[in-house]
Amino acid sequence: MATSSERIRAWTGPAILSFGFRPFFLLAGIWAALAMVLWIGMWAGGLSLPTAFDPISWHAHEMMFGYLGAVIAGFLMTAIPNWTGRMPIVGWPLAVLVGLWLAGRVAVAFSAGGAWLAAVIDLAFPVALVAAMGREIAAGKNWRNLPVVGLVALFTLANLLFHLEAMQGGAPYAGVGLRIALAAAITLVSLIGGRVVPSFTRNWLVQQRSPILPTPFGKADKAVMALGIAALVLWIFAPAQPVVGAALLLAGLAHFWRLLRWSGRRARGEALVWVLHVGYAFVPLGFLAMAAAAAGWIPAAAGQHIWMAGAIGLMTLAIMTRASLGHTGRPLTASTATTGIYLALIGSVLARLAYGLRPEAMGLLHLAGGLWIVAYAGFAVVYWPVLVRPRLAKKTVSGQRS
Repeated sequence: MATSSERIRAWTGPAILSFGFRPFFLLAGIWAALAMVLWIGMWAGGLSLPTAFDPISWHAHEMMFGYLGAVIAGFLMTAIPNWTGRMPIVGWPLAVLVGLWLAGRVAVAFSAGGAWLAAVIDLAFPVALVAAMGREIAAGKNWRNLPVVGLVALFTLANLLFHLEAMQGGAPYAGVGLRIALAAAITLVSLIGGRVVPSFTRNWLVQQRSPILPTPFGKADKAVMALGIAALVLWIFAPAQPVVGAALLLAGLAHFWRLLRWSGRRARGEALVWVLHVGYAFVPLGFLAMAAAAAGWIPAAAGQHIWMAGAIGLMTLAIMTRASLGHTGRPLTASTATTGIYLALIGSVLARLAYGLRPEAMGLLHLAGGLWIVAYAGFAVVYWPVLVRPRLAKKTVSGQRS
């Protein structure tokens, strides 16, 4: 009987099932655009889904647990084999995980007739993902990266709380479940971003023979992370308290200082690099906005969207584009279309923030939604051939690695 590694090496099926990032990044892009189209229809009153969630909660759930859940899966199933030296999950086991994610989207959309059943189906995917990734970390004895899986487990618990809050007749879009999920996601962005942003920037600057390079991860980064986590924990349980606002303010300033140490201004010549810095900048901006919300200066929703659409949206889009190019043997440089995708999403975040400050200007909300759709539909169209076709031969991209 063939071993699992031999079966993986022998996979001759569709290329899209040859690595976890391929189906999950593609589905994430499609779903981000489609879910926004559905949300706009629900917001305008012309569309109604048979879901147990109110429209705002459905929108929040599908962007956080649907879209981001797929991105997390694609990232972990690509990164963990690199961390552990073990073979990736491919082929039909990967197809089963994809099927569980798709089943969750359908179950939530049609959950009005059975909220408990929908919750079980929706949670099956993240539970299976945590189990599979935890097994790989343990088998590879890669304990250093176990906190990443722990954050995904916390993210899964938040999804359960979101469902329970909806079943109890609450408004889960403003509940503790969503705040836990958002805090876990921002911590994950801070942790992974703290590794990849300076690393990828360093690689590019070395190629440009820059005399100044990013500061590597060290004790100062750990201190900033600890401060950010403490502020997020306080925010989860008492988001409107003045002391929490002060903690969020300090965390935001600390994360800005951290970002300045990564030499982002020297990476203006490559969109694949500068987008990482812009995406990470929304982390401290979100902390400062939530501090302002705690003081009653701006609506909390406006601040949360800086984190959700800005920090999470742009950083995940940056990671998806870069990983898709790098792991399929393509040059690590952004095309005009990719740069346009980044700019569309940045415009969407800024328009959504402006709407939060001026809720009477409905045109800003429509602009934010439209640019979001352009960004993610653009990703799906541009990267479809990248993700569904086999990896390019090495000779076609000789000398292009970074």
